[in-house]
Amino acid sequence: MSLWEKRNLEEVEKFSKDYRKFIDEAVSERLAVNFFENLLIENGFIPLDRYTGKEEKVFYTNANKSLVAARIVNKPEDGFNIVAAHIDAPRIDLKPNPLYEDEGFALMKTHYYGGVKLYQWLNIPLALVGVVYKDDGTKLNIKIGFEENEPVFVIADLLPHLDRKDEKISEKFQGEKMNLIVGSIPLDGEEKEAVKKNVLKILKDLYNIEEEDFVSADIELVPAFKSREVGFDKSLIAAYGHDDRICAYQAVRALIDAENLEKSAAVILFDREEIGSEGNAGAKARFYKKFFRKILKINGSNDTELSLDELIENSFVVSADVGALINPTYKDVHDKYNAAKVGEGIVLVKYTGSRGKAGASEAHAEVVAHVRKVLNSADIKWQVGTLGKIGIGGGGTVAKFLAEEGFNVIDMGPGLLSMHSPYELVSKVDLYETYLAYKELISKR
Repeated sequence: MSLWEKRNLEEVEKFSKDYRKFIDEAVSERLAVNFFENLLIENGFIPLDRYTGKEEKVFYTNANKSLVAARIVNKPEDGFNIVAAHIDAPRIDLKPNPLYEDEGFALMKTHYYGGVKLYQWLNIPLALVGVVYKDDGTKLNIKIGFEENEPVFVIADLLPHLDRKDEKISEKFQGEKMNLIVGSIPLDGEEKEAVKKNVLKILKDLYNIEEEDFVSADIELVPAFKSREVGFDKSLIAAYGHDDRICAYQAVRALIDAENLEKSAAVILFDREEIGSEGNAGAKARFYKKFFRKILKINGSNDTELSLDELIENSFVVSADVGALINPTYKDVHDKYNAAKVGEGIVLVKYTGSRGKAGASEAHAEVVAHVRKVLNSADIKWQVGTLGKIGIGGGGTVAKFLAEEGFNVIDMGPGLLSMHSPYELVSKVDLYETYLAYKELISKR
């Protein structure tokens, strides 16, 4: 029996529609945190600074780019069932001093973020998203390019008539050539850099942004299109940012919706996974340990360091990240016996890394057995997956950083096609099955 026959299709469609509302809104890590914060509050979660030890539901946001939420039903030292995901996605960022003029165009310099194929970002409509802080402390929220009456922005490619030179991909598509077109009309009465000055006037008049303000800004370029259903059967969802905001959404919904918890549960959402989990909002940071220490202290622990060690030792973590589906056009890069297939459920990844498992996190057999037991008991469909053939594929997740802290961790998530592209694809039924899997794993001891 296929997963499509097995599941209630009305429930699959409803969950998919709810997810699409999220993925269309949360096009940056800041917007994802804002979305989840509102969702948690709507469902009875309180901020950590209001927690007294009597409440079950509590959350904490860090740097507006990461988040921890928990439901506490037993002694914190007894551990948590945790689902950890990341909410950053590959994209294009503006450089600190981006604006310049050349050959009658105003352009902006960019720097790509994460593992992207640069050519996929050329000649598509892009939106500007982020925040600007002025020197007086004023915060400006930026989101330009999603409404019909708003402009979009484009990184222009070279026309094929002039692009016949035989070059390597790395030579043809270079980061320093990813320059964004933002204007072409000169300011009346100006002769020098008149187009740039006109853009600066528009920025000041419409958005209260001055040139120096870009230095204290986090502005990202993301695809300026909405999610869409794919195929005559509408079985797939195409969207920007499935990796890994899809897992973040599934995890938070699972935490909210789980019933009859046998153990305390939590979700941790990280930033910066796509560049190695660096910074004070990534998986190498301390914010989530601060959250647990405060929970322990409020619940009466006299030695929070020792209690935290006990909490970690007694916890189970799903590193919720997407897997690679077999692409039928490029089957040669996969080991078909250990590769994920569309419509076959959540992808269980025992180990990551590359070549001889370099940089890997590998789940212990006991952890895998626990997952099998829980999912099989709940009749949830799962499959194994690896990231390509040995020596061809490879990659990592937040799992290894949590494992280094002492957590028992396993990587699990839905499979994707076209991962790290501006338009990634996921099966609706795999989306829903993964949510069910997280909900079950959060609930069981």
